[in-house]
Amino acid sequence: MNEIYEFLKQAETYYLATVEADQPRVRPFGTVDLFEGRLYIQTGKKKAVSRQLHANPKAELCAFMAGKWIRVSGELVPDERVEAKKHMLDAYPQLRGMYDEQDDNTEVLYFVNGTATISAFGAETKTIAF
Repeated sequence: MNEIYEFLKQAETYYLATVEADQPRVRPFGTVDLFEGRLYIQTGKKKAVSRQLHANPKAELCAFMAGKWIRVSGELVPDERVEAKKHMLDAYPQLRGMYDEQDDNTEVLYFVNGTATISAFGAETKTIAF
C-alpha cells in the first residue's frame, strides 16, 4: 500500500475515472491519503463525481511519472468519520479554504477490492492487490 501511496503522492496529479449512466467521466485529482492502512481520496459532496460514485462505486485512477504509470481500480467507499476527513485535510492544508472536517460537504472515500498495476515500457508489470 505504501508503494501505491508514494507513487500517487509523488506524481501529484492523477486522473480519476467514474461512470455516469453509460458515459465514462475522467477528471484530474491531486488528493491522496493513507489512513489506517487504506488509500483515500477527497472530494466535495456537491460535485458530480460524488454523485457518480454513490450511484456506482467502481472507479479507476491513473498517474504517470518518470516513465512509469500506475493504474488503481476498485470500489470507493465513503468514510464519514471526522478523523478520516481531518487526516486528509491536515495533509492538504491548502484545501481548508474550501473544506472542513466538520462541514456537510467534505467527503473522503477509500478503496476496497483494489488492484494496482505499475508499468513501464520494456519492464515487467507489477500488480498489487489490496
